[in-house]
Amino acid sequence: MRIIDLTQKLSVLTPAWPTYEPLHVHFFKRLSSNGANGQIITTSNHIGTHMDGEIHFHTAGRTIGNQPIEDFVGPGVVVDISDAVGDYDIYTSKMLMERADIRKGDILIINTGYHRYAWDQPEADEIRYFCKHPGPAREFVDWCLKMEFKWIGVDCGSADHPMNTIIRKWSEDLYGLATKCSEHMKQKYGKTLEEIFPKEDYQQMHFKLFPKGIIHAENIGGDIDKLSNQRTYIGAFPWRAIELESCICRIVAFPDIKE
Repeated sequence: MRIIDLTQKLSVLTPAWPTYEPLHVHFFKRLSSNGANGQIITTSNHIGTHMDGEIHFHTAGRTIGNQPIEDFVGPGVVVDISDAVGDYDIYTSKMLMERADIRKGDILIINTGYHRYAWDQPEADEIRYFCKHPGPAREFVDWCLKMEFKWIGVDCGSADHPMNTIIRKWSEDLYGLATKCSEHMKQKYGKTLEEIFPKEDYQQMHFKLFPKGIIHAENIGGDIDKLSNQRTYIGAFPWRAIELESCICRIVAFPDIKE
């Protein structure tokens, strides 16, 4: 049975989501002096390929470890829109439905093409990867609710548009990116950043979907390009950790499994 790994490499060099704690790894014992190698790691849950849990944005939600494994495994589709989107762009449900067979209750993985800017890739660009990737607006959120997806995955820093997160504020202070994004949107969509993402829609892929049980994985990568616009069987495998609001995980596809 073929297994296609959709997981980004994890290292102390892997940047965490902006403002989050990075990964730390150190040895507390070594084979030469203690008879075994042992390590301690400290990290936030939002680094590398990880699953955002319900409780990350919904106090009454379930933790990662309190969700049954069946919630993370099932039939789905990987939709490749990498040739249709660029920096700061908005993707829509129509854009995805035109390219693949998407069904109600699916696991939906979106290939924006921005995995090529991840830290371990030849075109690595940390600012572009986290702060300029495309994302959805309110229409897409409503569609996700209608489709009742099992979970959603993206090959970039967030399932929300970066300028609809806290990145909008700090990136403007450092690099003026919110201004540049607003200018781009005004030219391409005829609306300013504030008009496309009003305050009531802030981080809507988190706040509006998590209470309905539709969570998402971020920083998907690996061999995602091998599954462009294909239906497949998909599994995400986070720790069975009762307290965790989110969790680093391995995500793979099993293309030989028939629905």
